[in-house]
Amino acid sequence: MPAMSFRRLLTFTLRQCPLLSSRHVILPSLYHRLLSSSSAAARNPPDSFRTRTPLEKQFETWIHKLKPGFGPPDVDEALKAQSDPDLALDIFRWTAQQRNYKHSHSTYLTMIKILIDGRRYRHAETLLEEVVAGACEISVPLYNSIIRFCCGRKMLFNRAFDVYKKMLNSESCKPTLETYALLLNSLLRRFNNKTVCYVYLRSVRSLSKQMNASGVIPDTFVLNMIIKAYSKCLEVDEALQVFREMGLYGCEPNAYTYGYIAKGLCEKGRVGQGLGFYKEMRGKGLVPSSSTFMVVICSLALERRYEDASDVVFDMLSNSISPDLLTYKTLLEGLCQDGKGEEAFDLLENFRSRDRAMNERTYKTLLNALHFINKE
Repeated sequence: MPAMSFRRLLTFTLRQCPLLSSRHVILPSLYHRLLSSSSAAARNPPDSFRTRTPLEKQFETWIHKLKPGFGPPDVDEALKAQSDPDLALDIFRWTAQQRNYKHSHSTYLTMIKILIDGRRYRHAETLLEEVVAGACEISVPLYNSIIRFCCGRKMLFNRAFDVYKKMLNSESCKPTLETYALLLNSLLRRFNNKTVCYVYLRSVRSLSKQMNASGVIPDTFVLNMIIKAYSKCLEVDEALQVFREMGLYGCEPNAYTYGYIAKGLCEKGRVGQGLGFYKEMRGKGLVPSSSTFMVVICSLALERRYEDASDVVFDMLSNSISPDLLTYKTLLEGLCQDGKGEEAFDLLENFRSRDRAMNERTYKTLLNALHFINKE
């Protein structure tokens, strides 16, 4: 068949069968679908119109509400009014394609929050990359929101620090206390074991120095995270230094502050000093966490300071906190191994009468352990 005849046949077929036209291909974007159906209106009779979905109707309604010459505040208001994150994203994309309009940091912030709340994480990552690439002017709330999102996503952990460095190098968008709190908290969640702790401790030190150099005044929450990082890595002298500097920032140590230092000192082997911080904490009416109680008890028992360990157990029980089986065993078996079996049995009965959480199984396990050690 000649080429000219083939073209005529193709043209005739497309005219007779409008459904074959590329104008009727349904695209994934709601905006493009509406454009497709509206452009076909001139050629198709009214009876052949495709029925629009409720989502498409809502989209069209909001597009008509945006008056000519609309700006970022108008778009921001329209985005916040949406309950469907996909509809909000379509409005966001449609407005970006209009003449003489450019999204601001406020519209990007609103859209990113909507996508995160709606669990549209891939779309949020796309907008994140657009912001970092310079799609809009930078602002502290926008960048902090991006850092918060990245810190909550395992694969975006390093990206959070890229955004932080961008803030650090900017003139008008310096990191704030919230920025440092987000990054420190993200680092501490990775302090799973001693080896990993030392790797991330460098980053904690670096952030602490940069925070001081930039003139950001830390609060108790941020200082506690720094103290916790040092204590977990058994760098207790550095933890104590931060503790002593808290007053310079107008911060008051709380139960977490004392707990981190007491545990760090005990695990470091400086049990007497750790007990001192425990007593200072109790003197201020602060109640330690269960883990702090148990670390202090076990450390004292291993140092054969059984009387002090027993006092801490009774203090723990008076605050309606129960030691675990290992803590009880460390203290009671230590007494038996030092030839103080009768004292251990008396203590067990005393603990049982005061500890409402001690069940029969725990009691029998401890009792059998004491009998076994005494027989030896």
